[in-house]
Amino acid sequence: MKIAVAMSGGVDSSAAAALLKEQGHELVGFTMQLWDQRRLINVDENGDPLPSRCCSLDDVYDARRVAGSLGFPFYVLNLEKDFDRDVVEPFIQSYLSGETPIPCVACNSRLKFASLDRMAVSLGCDKVATGHYARVEYDEEVNRYRLFRGRNHWKDQSYFLWELTQEQLSRAFFPLGEMMKDDVREIARTADLYTADKQESQEICFVPDGKYSEFIDRFLEHENRSDEIPEGGEIVSTSGAVLGSHTGIHRYTIGQRKGLGIAHEKPLYVVQIERAKNQIIVGEAEELDTMEFTAKGVNWISFDTPTEAVKALVKVRYRHDPTPATIYPLPDSHARVVFDEPQRAITPGQATIFYDIATAEEVVGGGWIIRDPE
Repeated sequence: MKIAVAMSGGVDSSAAAALLKEQGHELVGFTMQLWDQRRLINVDENGDPLPSRCCSLDDVYDARRVAGSLGFPFYVLNLEKDFDRDVVEPFIQSYLSGETPIPCVACNSRLKFASLDRMAVSLGCDKVATGHYARVEYDEEVNRYRLFRGRNHWKDQSYFLWELTQEQLSRAFFPLGEMMKDDVREIARTADLYTADKQESQEICFVPDGKYSEFIDRFLEHENRSDEIPEGGEIVSTSGAVLGSHTGIHRYTIGQRKGLGIAHEKPLYVVQIERAKNQIIVGEAEELDTMEFTAKGVNWISFDTPTEAVKALVKVRYRHDPTPATIYPLPDSHARVVFDEPQRAITPGQATIFYDIATAEEVVGGGWIIRDPE
């Protein structure tokens, strides 16, 4: 087949390319230039750029080096404006509204995969391959493509792919879906690839130090939008008593315990962020437990939008163990999710994903957790 390969400059995409090349496929490699380092938004106290381990210029060079080593053509897609518009700005607005976003889902499905898929179609490619740990299968009986978790559950990345459409899944190819990480590195070593022992990125690519609120401050200042930086306000208890003050709602997240600056007989946690009142609401540990939430932008993969309730295993963040729940479809691509048992710190802005209740392997669908109206 003729396959478009997403090349991130990391070991996973490099090994995926090496594996496909060994199998005899015709490859065309693509790397996406997403974040403009020259804007100097991510700098330290001396004005020097903070090191980035994802989507940096070094990664572009590493991807080009791998493509050259394996002997297939390589191109760079400049998507900096799209990335700003579709990933960075929504990330900032979500934090400013009191949510805790996960931009990697939107980046993977709406930007990276969607852009590469369009390019692949224009070049006559049969498939779009990435280094994701996930699996796709075609079910002839129901004429539908099905998405599954990677065999390596610790590395499973199906959480980031639930927005893919049936058309996109028809071209998706995940060569590493059945593999363990050690096997992947061995493939890269056997192919003598420069990236074989490269470290993995653990942070959001455009926030290399992991300090999200500081990035937002720097970004808004750099863009002459300092007036959008949230002002300080009150920290109140769930009963409404004023307990202290905060320094801006974008500096807090649901479940946070440290940094509240409040002396109390029992540990207090952020249980709600109220943008309209500019308040951080805190409570004791048990007040973080929630039985249900609403999701928007729900995408059903296993079947068309159901008309009745669906029993599934549900995750509310990447490292959350899939937990039994009932999903009630609502109009306008919304759904109400009710757990069998209370779950801790369900956070607006995060992605939720639904797995088949029987196997815990197939992705039924997913959505975005939203704040319920009062």
